[in-house]
Amino acid sequence: MRILARRTRGLAAVLAAGTLAVLGLNAPAAQASPGQQAPQAQQSYVAMGDSYSAASGVLPLDPDAALLCVRSSANYPHVLAARAGLALKDVTCGAAETKDFAGAQYPDVPPQLDALSSSTGLVTMTIGGNDNNTFIDAALACGSAGLATFGIGHPCQTLYGSTFDDQIDNGTYPAIKAALASVRAKAPNARVAILGYPWVVPTAPVAGCFAKLPIASGDLAYVRDLQTHLNSAVKRAAAETGATYVDVSGVSEGHDACQPIGTRWIEPVLFGTNFVPIHPNALGESKLADRTAAVLGLS
Repeated sequence: MRILARRTRGLAAVLAAGTLAVLGLNAPAAQASPGQQAPQAQQSYVAMGDSYSAASGVLPLDPDAALLCVRSSANYPHVLAARAGLALKDVTCGAAETKDFAGAQYPDVPPQLDALSSSTGLVTMTIGGNDNNTFIDAALACGSAGLATFGIGHPCQTLYGSTFDDQIDNGTYPAIKAALASVRAKAPNARVAILGYPWVVPTAPVAGCFAKLPIASGDLAYVRDLQTHLNSAVKRAAAETGATYVDVSGVSEGHDACQPIGTRWIEPVLFGTNFVPIHPNALGESKLADRTAAVLGLS
């Protein structure tokens, strides 16, 4: 009977430890045999967000993702998880907006918040650039305006003025703040990090870039200011919801879409290496992982 009782207690302990491991909780380490180390549970990591997190346009595609998400298995969440030994659940999806956190983006793509739970330990994301189509509309508008003037002047600024900035203030910023609050509610024990967007255009005209990125020379500062405004909105929303803001503006300087292959982190509209333009390439995603690891102390 004593032997049976000991075996029963031992089985119960194993089952309890297994249950805690599945839930992502820390269980007391089992006693290791001499010369062996007890295994440690991996931290539960959920990657959320849009195409800059999904690495849309970078091959190879993630076989676990819906095709419409165009998610890469070389995106920064995969790189970060492999480097830091994290148990990754990747729900990033190209073209995602803040509304897709709580609602299904596509019929076979459930709300991203569904991936979170009280056992989630880390959450990362980029989000907000697609809200109000700010990023897309600005890129298309400024590209079209630049072509119309053959790259001379600042036609985009003249045509659109504060339109995009107003969209960020009135729509994007409050939406990002609400999205971060919803993440906190679903994953109360997680560290939440939101990345800024890396630079797309340079500070000054680069020879030959207009053929790849048709933005007029006078509009480069306008586009940079727009991106600065968007990142500032992301940073502000992070501060007000207790999230960590991962600033990538410094490290991405000089790696914009006008730079040569091997230097640029963002691919241009034409003659790029990605099949989705104006998005990070594999090098850019790796560098985003580097920066995120450094800010979160995972490097």
